[in-house]
Amino acid sequence: MGDILPSIRKRGVIVPLIVRPQAGNDNGVHEIVAGRRRWTANAIALVEGIDHGPLPVAILDAGDDADAIEASLLENTRLDPDEVTRWETFARLVKEGRDIADISATFGIPELGVKRILALGNLLPRIRDLYRKEKINAATVRHLTLASKQQQKAWLALYDDDDAYCPTGQQLKAWLFGGQSIKVEHALFDVDASGLAIVADLFGEDRYFADADAFWTAQNAVIDARKEDYLDAGWFDVVIVPPGEYFYRYEFAKAPKRKGGRVYIDVRESGEVEVHEGYVTSKEAKRLERGEAIETGPKVPRPEVTSTMQTYINLHRHAAVRASLTRHPKVALRLMVAHVIVGSPLWTVKPEPQTARNDDVRESVETCRAETDFDAKRRAVLDLLGFSPEEPTVTGGNGDDFGLVGVFLRLLDVPDRAVMDVIVIVMGETLASGSAAIEAVGGEIGVDMARYWQADDAFSSVSATRRC
Repeated sequence: MGDILPSIRKRGVIVPLIVRPQAGNDNGVHEIVAGRRRWTANAIALVEGIDHGPLPVAILDAGDDADAIEASLLENTRLDPDEVTRWETFARLVKEGRDIADISATFGIPELGVKRILALGNLLPRIRDLYRKEKINAATVRHLTLASKQQQKAWLALYDDDDAYCPTGQQLKAWLFGGQSIKVEHALFDVDASGLAIVADLFGEDRYFADADAFWTAQNAVIDARKEDYLDAGWFDVVIVPPGEYFYRYEFAKAPKRKGGRVYIDVRESGEVEVHEGYVTSKEAKRLERGEAIETGPKVPRPEVTSTMQTYINLHRHAAVRASLTRHPKVALRLMVAHVIVGSPLWTVKPEPQTARNDDVRESVETCRAETDFDAKRRAVLDLLGFSPEEPTVTGGNGDDFGLVGVFLRLLDVPDRAVMDVIVIVMGETLASGSAAIEAVGGEIGVDMARYWQADDAFSSVSATRRC
């Protein structure tokens, strides 16, 4: 009943029901031949306390064709099929004082549909007439509602000129905006505060920037600011992919921040902006797989000196720094932790892989309470360091110089207790399974195995296999 109930609530049943005397009943009882939905909708309105009085009916005589009568009644009361004629009807009703809600209830169509029809009134009469005669399509009319009266006149001049190109459809939108039509929804900046001119779709759905150049000035300022924010957050490279170029995901591989992953800001000609965090090129991904470092930032410019002089400078700077470091154990501790996490040309630290050939054993370890507890604390440390919580490990960096410095500076900002939390996770990840260190640490701290382990299906399966 959804399509006719609003109208019947507002106006009652206008199209008569078709009824006929019930066969074999001489007491004046009639049955409905056509109009059961109108009857039911009116019954719903009555339950809601809305009563428009007796229903109009047409009573069939013998030999009457019910279908023909129903079609005739509907034809005389239906809404005109073309939108321009509907606009003329709605416009007359508006002049008589009806509002959009009234028109919507009367004809049983959504208020947005009424607004779209009324929007045709902003077109020149000749354009409406072309639309009525189906000489231009709905897409062209919709885009013409974006045009000023002067632009509509210019378009009609092109339409009348057999030797001229008259844009329609999507080409019309480009013609109206001088080649670029940018939707307001793609703006990264505050549109209202920008003061930029906006052209609204009179159908009430889309809004566009009147000046594309002004849009890009404001949009690029925000993009540049976001690039700086990413760099401040510890990303060592942020690449802006300009309009006309594309970020093809298949040409890249995911990589975390600490392994040299970059941020790519993909800017489309439509004004849309999409950000891809943590990617390296496919070639760089292969280098990472081989354990090689990749370039993640610009090289520091150096003055023109001989290689011997550069060695002299480097060694004396190195000697001075490490001698001074002996008086700053807290700084040294944080630098050491950063080396363990990221690695360097002189540090190679690998996390324990926790591999097992048996699938049941591997699943048993991955889902045990001890691993669950450790993983919760590992996620807290990943968050502390600014890494993604989805990273599988804290350690295992690629030895990148910039990444090492980034982690070191991050650790300088946290208290000693937090650094100790990081060390616990780092040590836990790099503690070799089955090693003597496991026995030594377990004996020293007194591990309660009953707290973390109970015999499970995997244990039973392995035990049975061994007996066999």
